[in-house]
Amino acid sequence: MEREEAHLSDQSLLLAGDGELTPREAAQVEAHLAACWACRARKQEIEAAVGDFIRAYRHEFDGQIPEGRGPRALLQARMTALAEAPGRSWLNRMRGGGGPMRVSWAATAVAAVVAVGLGYGVLSRWTRPTVHAATITTPDRSLTPGAAVLISRDEVCRETNAKNKLVPAALEREVFREYGIRRAQPRAYEVDYLITPALGGADDIHNLWPESNAGAVWNAQVKDALEDRLRDMVCSGQLDLATAQRDIAGNWIEAYKKYFHTDQPIPGSSPER
Repeated sequence: MEREEAHLSDQSLLLAGDGELTPREAAQVEAHLAACWACRARKQEIEAAVGDFIRAYRHEFDGQIPEGRGPRALLQARMTALAEAPGRSWLNRMRGGGGPMRVSWAATAVAAVVAVGLGYGVLSRWTRPTVHAATITTPDRSLTPGAAVLISRDEVCRETNAKNKLVPAALEREVFREYGIRRAQPRAYEVDYLITPALGGADDIHNLWPESNAGAVWNAQVKDALEDRLRDMVCSGQLDLATAQRDIAGNWIEAYKKYFHTDQPIPGSSPER
């Protein structure tokens, strides 16, 4: 062992722990560990990191990540090239420039994790399977029965911008949590008011639900058209406000069919967003 090499490298410790050393090399590593407190401490840190990594893998990815012989071979080749570079590895110098270093898949995987600061959270973002959005056209009545504020028809009709009321981000997250939706595709849903504020709908989680966007036939844009139709009818005196609220909260799809006199959404009836 060269004198200037005060400590074993992480790669050396990983290979030793993975059983990838010759008996002679393993004995030299053990002899060094017996005399070096810092390397023993580092070995314990790496073993703990490996344990954390394996537990996280099993929890999130077990059975979901396909075998990747191609990426594995590329990683092995890359690790071997790094090991053979002059001055890069204590084990390489210990070999005296001998044959290529054997690198197992487990060692290369854990080395990659250690190299990014034990960041298996980053790895999970690379490997996490795509979550396809479930189509939700009507709300769960037990979660979203609808809620309205005590307001008169005149007050509703005087409000000029009620339709464009934004749902706070924290409340949106709570709605997704209640509906069991995690990591939804961007723009797959619109967290919508069941009873629109344009008809006196309340800012209440019981009046909010994750409505499918353009991917469904009965989607958020179609419901917008119904909301406009009901508001026009209420403000023109053709429909009672309480009836409009009750119909849209009870089953908005049936309400659309009732007030548009059709069994299917009318092309072009949805307002521009």
